[in-house]
Amino acid sequence: MADILLPPSTSPADFRSFLKSCEAAVGAEWVKFSVADVTPYGHVAMPFDDDDHMPSAAVCPSSIEEVKAVVAIANRMRVPLWPTSTGRNIGYGSSSVADRGTVVLDMRRMNRITDFDPDLGTVVVEPGVTYHQLQDFIQATGHNFWLDFPGPGPIVSPIGNTLERGHGVTPYGDHFAHSCGFEVLLSDGTLFRTGLGGVTDTTSWQAFRYGYGPTLDGIFTQSNFGIVTKMGLWLMPAPKAHKTVIAHWPDPSDIVRLTDVVRGLRLDGTIQTEGVLGNAGIFLAATRRKADVYDGSGAIPQELAIAELKKMGLGAWNYVFTLYGRPDRVESDWKEAKARLEAAGATLIPDAKDEQQINELTLKSFALFNWIGGVGLTWCAPVAPMRGADMQRQLRLAQSITDRHGVDFMVGTAFGERAALNVMPLIYDRADKAQMARVRACYTEMVDAMAKAGFGMYRTSVGFMDQVASLHGQANLDINRRIKRALDPSGIIAPGKSGIRV
Repeated sequence: MADILLPPSTSPADFRSFLKSCEAAVGAEWVKFSVADVTPYGHVAMPFDDDDHMPSAAVCPSSIEEVKAVVAIANRMRVPLWPTSTGRNIGYGSSSVADRGTVVLDMRRMNRITDFDPDLGTVVVEPGVTYHQLQDFIQATGHNFWLDFPGPGPIVSPIGNTLERGHGVTPYGDHFAHSCGFEVLLSDGTLFRTGLGGVTDTTSWQAFRYGYGPTLDGIFTQSNFGIVTKMGLWLMPAPKAHKTVIAHWPDPSDIVRLTDVVRGLRLDGTIQTEGVLGNAGIFLAATRRKADVYDGSGAIPQELAIAELKKMGLGAWNYVFTLYGRPDRVESDWKEAKARLEAAGATLIPDAKDEQQINELTLKSFALFNWIGGVGLTWCAPVAPMRGADMQRQLRLAQSITDRHGVDFMVGTAFGERAALNVMPLIYDRADKAQMARVRACYTEMVDAMAKAGFGMYRTSVGFMDQVASLHGQANLDINRRIKRALDPSGIIAPGKSGIRV
């Protein structure tokens, strides 16, 4: 084991003992500690060297009993664990760990769908279930339900994405809001269920999320207080009809009026879905290679990106949304949306198609990797109020920073009723260390600048968790630490996740 990375504060002898105990619990083939086996877990797209966030080993249980056994071993020997579902949150850290040497608890073998209620439209899934597997299961039952997928939908886990409070693009796009009931394992071996899951022979665990007393589900999202081993999920009834539309505007300054008009359409329910608003940069990157449209250095000029989009019949801003419901409802909403969007200067392309908005699995989001090549990506995700002036202020600030660091300015926005999640991919070539350094500096400056301007982050990658956590105030840090010390006093579950440690 001379070349094996060790967990923090763990001797080689203790680590050997830990691995042997885990082999007895899950089987020797499911305990990975060789360099060849562990290295893939540390591969990242974010702008850090793989070794910075490399785990020391991975343990792969197949059942809750095996998870309990591994957690008991880790707690006894004080070896930290980093739970993952499928480990495919590319750009946010994948399976890498916050503290180098932490052991990955890889739960992708726990891939059972343990309950399905066709009357209520609910399922219960384990961490290893993917959206692809769940869609196949639902279709095999013959019942007509849809799923809401994140960008890399087919290969990721509903549990993993929901625990990160991920979003999609249908009326069920807020994934945490459409979960109902967690089963959680604490570091001391306590297994409990949130909501009404604690009632003996419960009939309503997936029907009513709040239960009685404090609602605890939220503290297990973006946190390290426990390990979620099951989750209830509400399914979207398939609509009788749907219509996908692209609304586009020609000028960057149109962000003000388009935000204000969409806010009204979202608040009154004419548009039921978040949809996605993309600037010219992100639409161009999804379809072209940078070298084919720009041979200069640094960031592609936005005027050039807009000119290229114009050739494709699109604009500086492009909002893709879908109307859902009965045919008469869709037609009525279309007339209302059309009148108000056109009055706000939009050009409309009716009868467009976005697979993600109509229950069709796709990997199109990975086309962004073709823009530069080199598989470098991290997501910066500031939140803005749904006011045009605030959106303009935030996006101008963001572009000033990306331009200064020579990083292409791209943004894909999820429009809520009252908040916009401006998810910005910072793309680079990992083989180019100078590019990596620029993107890392760009992200660091972006987080600080957004906070100074009054904007917080909705999500961040493993490498920036401490920085983002520090911006939310000392009281927030202290409360999280107090909860951590109460539920995981040894600090063995995902140390450093969201900046939380004992």
